[in-house]
Amino acid sequence: MRIAIDVSQIVYGTGVSVYTRKLVESLLSIDRENEYTLFGGALRRRQEILESFPASRVFPIPPTVADIIWNKLHTLPIEKLIGEVDILHTSDWTEPPSKAFKVTTVHDLYPLKFPKMVHPKILEAHRGRLYWVKKESKRIIVPSLSTKNDLIGLGFREEAIRVIPEAPTLRKASEEKIAEVKKKYQIREDYLMAIGVTPLKNTKRIIKAFHLATPGKDLKLIIAGRPANLKIEPERNVRILGHIPQNDLEALLTGARGLIFASLYEGYGIPILDGFNCEVPVITSNIGAMPEVAGGAAELVDPNSVDSIAEGIANVVRGRKALVEKGKTWVKNFSWEKTAQMTLSVYREGQK
Repeated sequence: MRIAIDVSQIVYGTGVSVYTRKLVESLLSIDRENEYTLFGGALRRRQEILESFPASRVFPIPPTVADIIWNKLHTLPIEKLIGEVDILHTSDWTEPPSKAFKVTTVHDLYPLKFPKMVHPKILEAHRGRLYWVKKESKRIIVPSLSTKNDLIGLGFREEAIRVIPEAPTLRKASEEKIAEVKKKYQIREDYLMAIGVTPLKNTKRIIKAFHLATPGKDLKLIIAGRPANLKIEPERNVRILGHIPQNDLEALLTGARGLIFASLYEGYGIPILDGFNCEVPVITSNIGAMPEVAGGAAELVDPNSVDSIAEGIANVVRGRKALVEKGKTWVKNFSWEKTAQMTLSVYREGQK
C-alpha cells in the first residue's frame, strides 16, 4: 500500500502534534511492507516540518488557505499534489478530496462542545472539516469511547469508528535530572503540577482548589504552559512557567508530589498516562474521557467544583503510594507501538 499522512500539525506543540509525531515515528519503525508519503502545508514553519520528517513534502499552503481550498470549496484532490495513494490519513484541520480510502483521526469535539472558548474562524473550520469527515471518511479513528460516543451523538456511523488509545510521551527522570531542572527553574519547595493554562484546562478552579487544600503547607503549584484566552493574576505559591521543553517537563513531573489534570473536557488525556509513567499520583476529572484513560488509577474529582478538586488534592498530599502503584500497573497497557499496530490494521481494512 501507498499510505499518505498529513503531518502539518506537528509544529503546533499540542496534543495533536504529539499524536502525529509519535504515530508516524512508530509506523515507520514497525512497517517495512508499505510505502509512506508524508505531506504538510506551511509557509513560515516549513522548515520545522522538514526537521522532524526530512522526507516529507511541504507545500506553500498555510492553514487559512487550506481551510478555504479543502473545507469550504473542497477542491484540489490531494493526488494533484502527491500522486496516487491507496490510503489517506488526515487529522485535525482540513479534509482534501481524494479517491483513496480515507482515514481520519478525530481527537475530540472540543470546538463544538465549547464554542464560546474558541475563535469563530476555528469553530467554522472544524464544522466544515467534520462535514467532510462524515461524508467521505471510510474509517474514523478516535482515542476513546467517550469521543466515539460524541461522534455517534452527531450522527456519525458507529460501524466506521475505531477506538485506538494513545500512549504516554514522558518517562520517569533520574534524581540527577530532577535536581538539575529544579535548580534551572529555581524551585526549592515541594510542589504539585498542572499542565495547560486555558479555560478548558480549568486553571482558575485548580488554583482556588490548591489554596483551599494546602493552607499552612510549604507547597507550591507549578503550572506548565502559556496562558491562552485566560488572564491569571500573580498569586502566592503559584508559578506559571510558560512553555517547558519535553526533557525538562519529564523531570518536573517526576519530581512533583502529584499532577492535577482536572479539565472541563478531554477527548483523551495523555498527561494522565504521563503522570503514571513518571510515577506520580494523578488527580483528574470524573467526566469525558478522563476516567476511561485513568482506569481506576487516579483520584477522580468533579471539575466544576472547587471543593471536589481541593478534596482530591488533599487526599493525594496525605497519601500517594497506593495511587502511584496503581498508575505504574495501568500504564503498561499503553504504547505507541501498539497504537501504530492498531492504526495499521485500520489501513489494511482499505484493502479488503
